[in-house]
Amino acid sequence: MFNRAVAQFIKQLLSKEEVCVIFTHDDTHDVPLSERIVLANQLKVEGYISIHANAFGSDWNEAQGIETFTCVHAGNLTNRLGKLVQQALIRETGRKDRGLKQRDFAVLRETTMPAILVECGFMTNRQEMKLLSSPQYQKQCAQAITRGVLRWLKENHKA
Repeated sequence: MFNRAVAQFIKQLLSKEEVCVIFTHDDTHDVPLSERIVLANQLKVEGYISIHANAFGSDWNEAQGIETFTCVHAGNLTNRLGKLVQQALIRETGRKDRGLKQRDFAVLRETTMPAILVECGFMTNRQEMKLLSSPQYQKQCAQAITRGVLRWLKENHKA
């Protein structure tokens, strides 16, 4: 629910800036990750953003904050996108900054364009779960991600 709500808000915001947003997921059925990656690569999109709510274990705990991931062998364009989005999220939400990190996630490794995976809070933290469920926080995250993306596009003369 959080992921899709944020994605919808981002699409609305970016559309106002004449930035085309294409979803690789479908609200009517679950699209396998491999199909999402293939679609993004076929469409030759400029950037790929995967939006998530994090978890640490299966019980309530104190893990908290926002982190953004890039691929282990990410280039400068990808790292810059990740940095701009992470900075905007922290500035907009005031949440704990867990930083820009690198991981070997398939969606980051197998896409052919700059790709980031954003974790906007922990659903295993009671306070953050309340935030993740809040339309206000969802909009806040969407606005921050949008600002980061627009700055990245502007820097790369694409917007």
